[in-house]
Amino acid sequence: MVSIRLKVGPKGQIVIPKVFREAYGIKEGGEVIVEPTDRGLVIMPKKSKEELIKELLEWKYKRAKGKPAKLGELKGVSLEDEFDEVWGIEE
Repeated sequence: MVSIRLKVGPKGQIVIPKVFREAYGIKEGGEVIVEPTDRGLVIMPKKSKEELIKELLEWKYKRAKGKPAKLGELKGVSLEDEFDEVWGIEE
């Protein structure tokens, strides 16, 4: 794993190096998600709604053991609960 030491500015800001921004599709003015873990902070590009829906449908497909899920079948399903379950988020 590659690691780079960054300096923290007076307002707590860091600059994500260009090579990482390009590799992960982080653009100027875009948003990132910062997630605390036991080992430190994880910085991830924010996914679009379309990407999240695609991931949820793929997860639903795997969970249904090969039966593809369709958007109409998700009626009455809480996508927030499904997302939290996929990513292990507890309330």
